[in-house]
Amino acid sequence: MKCKGTVLIVDDNEDVLLSLNMVLRPWIETIRVTRDPERIIEFMDSLSPDVILLDMNFTKDAVSGEEGYMWLNRILKHDPQAVVLFITAYVSTEKAVKAIKAGAVDFIPKPWDSNRIVEIVREAIDLRLSRVEAVRQVQTQSNSAVGGKREFIGESQPIMALKQQIARIAPTEANVLITGDNGTGKDVVAHEIHRLSLRSSRQLVCIDMGSLPENLFESELFGYEKGAFTGAVSAKSGRIEEADGGTLFLDEIGNLTPALQQKLLTVIEKRQISRIGSTKVKNINVRIIAATNAPLKELVREGKFREDLYFRLNTIEVHVPPLNTRGNDILLLARHFLKLYTARYNGSGKELTAADEAALLAYCWPGNVRELQHCMERRAIDSEYPLPDSSGSDNNMATAMPENDGALFSLNLEELERQAILKALEQSDGHLSQAASLLGITRYALYRKIDKYGL
Repeated sequence: MKCKGTVLIVDDNEDVLLSLNMVLRPWIETIRVTRDPERIIEFMDSLSPDVILLDMNFTKDAVSGEEGYMWLNRILKHDPQAVVLFITAYVSTEKAVKAIKAGAVDFIPKPWDSNRIVEIVREAIDLRLSRVEAVRQVQTQSNSAVGGKREFIGESQPIMALKQQIARIAPTEANVLITGDNGTGKDVVAHEIHRLSLRSSRQLVCIDMGSLPENLFESELFGYEKGAFTGAVSAKSGRIEEADGGTLFLDEIGNLTPALQQKLLTVIEKRQISRIGSTKVKNINVRIIAATNAPLKELVREGKFREDLYFRLNTIEVHVPPLNTRGNDILLLARHFLKLYTARYNGSGKELTAADEAALLAYCWPGNVRELQHCMERRAIDSEYPLPDSSGSDNNMATAMPENDGALFSLNLEELERQAILKALEQSDGHLSQAASLLGITRYALYRKIDKYGL
C-alpha cells in the first residue's frame, strides 16, 4: 500500500535518481527528482516535500560532504521543520554525528538495501507529519483565540521586571520553571523565552501534562516502533524527539504521578530516550521549560513531588504575577482582546467607556488574563454584555447557580460546591483549565475537588 507523502530526491548522478525512483515508486505516493541542487528551494515552494533525500557530495567535492552540509543549512533556514535524509557512500561516525547535529534525520548509504530504504523513508514521512502537527499545535497555543499573534502585553512594573528577567535568562541553556496562578499567561512567557533564546530557529514543542492520560505518557513523549503494541501500525517519533535541538515546554507539570515523575527525571538526567519497542538509545538535546500553578515546594514537603525532579526543573524560577497586581495592563489587555474578537466575529463591540474601564480596574479577576479574554469575547459578541462589578462578582456567573424549577435549592455548602463544579465543567465543555478559571481556583485544586466528589 502506498504511503501518502511527497519525496524530493536530489543527486547529480542520474543512475542514483533512477534507481531510488524505482525502489520507492511502489510505496510512495509522489516522487520528484532533480540533479540540480540549485532547484531545491524552488521545489520546496512548489512541491512542499515531506522528505528530501539529499546527496552529500556533488561535482565540486566528491568526498567531504561539505556541499551537503551547505544545502542542508539552506533547506532548514527555508523550512526549520524539513526532514532531510543524506545519501552518501562515505559514512563515518564523525560524519554521522556532524550531520545529525546539523539537522539531518538519517543516512541512506550507497549501496543500499531496498527494503531498508523504504522503511527509512516511510518513517521520515511520519516524522514530517508529526513535526507539522507539532507546529500547528504550537501556533494554536501561541495565538489568541481570534487567530492573531499572541503578544506579551504589559507596561506595569511587575511585567516590565518580568520582561527584563526573561531577556536575561532566555539566551542561556538553563531549565526554567514558570509559576503563577491559573490563567496568568505562563504559556505566553514560555513562548517569549523560546523566541528570545538561541534555539528560536528550532521547534518549541508544547505538552499539556495535565491532559495527558497516564497510559499514553510514554508513547506520546518517547514515541514507538512499528509493532510495539496493538495498533502501532507504523513507527512514530515522540514529542521529546521532535523537540531535539529546540525547547520542550511541559505545562501543568505538577499533575504528574510519582511513576511518571521518575520517567521524566531519567530523561532529563541522561538526556537520552528510547522509543517503545526499541533497544536503540537516542541522545537528545532539549531545553526544558516547565510551568505549574500547583505549590510544588509544598508537594515536595508532602512527598507528592520528587525533590530531585523539582531541582532539575527549577534551575531558574520565573513567577508570573496575577492580573489584579498589574494596574493599567488590565485596560491594555482588554482593548487588545476586544479589538481582536470584534474583528473575528465581524461584530460591533463598542469601545470601552470610562465607566467600563473603571469597572474593569475595580474587579479582582480571579481567573486572571484568561477570564478577561473571555469577558472581552462576550462583549465583542454582545455589546450590551455586562462587565463584572467591583463587588468581586462576574454578572455572568449567576448562571452557575443551580436551578430547581423555582424551588429552594440546597444550602449545603458541599452540595453547592459540587453543583458549581458541574456547571463550570458544563460551560467549559469539560476543559479543566477553563472550568478552574470560571470557579476562581487553580487547576490543581479542581482536580482534588473532582476526586473528592467523584465527578
